Amino acid sequence: MKKNRISKNWINKQRRDIYVRQSKIEGYRSRAVYKLKEINDKFKILRNGQSIVDLGGAPGSWSQYLSSTLKNTKLLAIDLLEIQEIKNVKLMKGDFTDDIYKQKIKSFFNTKIDLVISDMAVNTTGNKNLDAIVTGELAMESIEFAKEMLKTNGQFVTKIFMGSSFNEIVSESKKYFRETSVFKPPSSRKDSKETFLISKFLRS
Repeated sequence: MKKNRISKNWINKQRRDIYVRQSKIEGYRSRAVYKLKEINDKFKILRNGQSIVDLGGAPGSWSQYLSSTLKNTKLLAIDLLEIQEIKNVKLMKGDFTDDIYKQKIKSFFNTKIDLVISDMAVNTTGNKNLDAIVTGELAMESIEFAKEMLKTNGQFVTKIFMGSSFNEIVSESKKYFRETSVFKPPSSRKDSKETFLISKFLRS
């Protein structure tokens, strides 16, 4: 009974959510697209001609936005889940931390890239501290990936949860990037512990 009540509450929240409604009107696969838009409005991370990797790209709204907004870009999205086809985006099903898939990504671009973005999070358990720790581990893996893939002055964006590993993740970013900012987009739900790390200008 309690589970049914929680499910109904979630459905009602979705119906009331203006970003959910707007994403359906605009043809995006999830409301997450507005987080990327708001990050770009503030930090100007996107421009035409970039090479970009979208980590944990499913269901694909970030890559949809990049493909429809930017010109002359080279885009790749990777996720453990299947992503439905997106125009002008190379899709890959696999684990970005696996050397096999790292090599496939490198082969696709054949050069260092401009931007790595990630809206990844683990499936939540209801234990917010545990969720923050595990998502924090993903963020650290993403930083390692970005360091390896980005050209000098490249940029990196990842979701992180407020929690015990938050300061460690921010410190790790500051070691490798000349500018590090933390930003909670207006479209991020107020009751969510998520925020985003924006890391600019990878050191050479």
